[in-house]
Amino acid sequence: MNIAENYKRVLGAFPSGVTVVTALDESERMVGFTASAFSAVSMDPPLVLVCPSLASDSYPVICCSGRFAIHILSHEQQAIAYQFASKGADKTKGIEWTLSERGNALIDGAAAYMECRLWENYPGGDHAIIVGEVEHLHITDESPDPLLYCRGMMGQLPEALALRRVS
Repeated sequence: MNIAENYKRVLGAFPSGVTVVTALDESERMVGFTASAFSAVSMDPPLVLVCPSLASDSYPVICCSGRFAIHILSHEQQAIAYQFASKGADKTKGIEWTLSERGNALIDGAAAYMECRLWENYPGGDHAIIVGEVEHLHITDESPDPLLYCRGMMGQLPEALALRRVS
């Protein structure tokens, strides 16, 4: 097995949440990509990072607009995750979203979201490392459990970790 195959296997063994990053192009058309490469960077100021492919349609839009939203998908949004992970111009077709007061495309039904201003953009091999300053965030009391990714599959939290709602 070569290094690239082993690298994918090792990274795939690390469970992560699934996010979709969206931005609006000059025509106010939503673009986006699925990212498991998402992390908190700083509390003060509140900074997060995502890593888009340099070849993605979304990366230049984020650089140009200077704005983006990160959605933590609910376990019921697996189809949306796969749709945004696909290639092509129609990957946002049929996605329900609203325009926020800050000018971001917000996907309906996400477990949580963060609206960000582009803080910094670093090279990272065949990807960029985009750091965003969180300007607004949202999670509801009824927030559904998040979608997880591990070993090439998506699923929901195991019962022992699932959010338990008390009536």
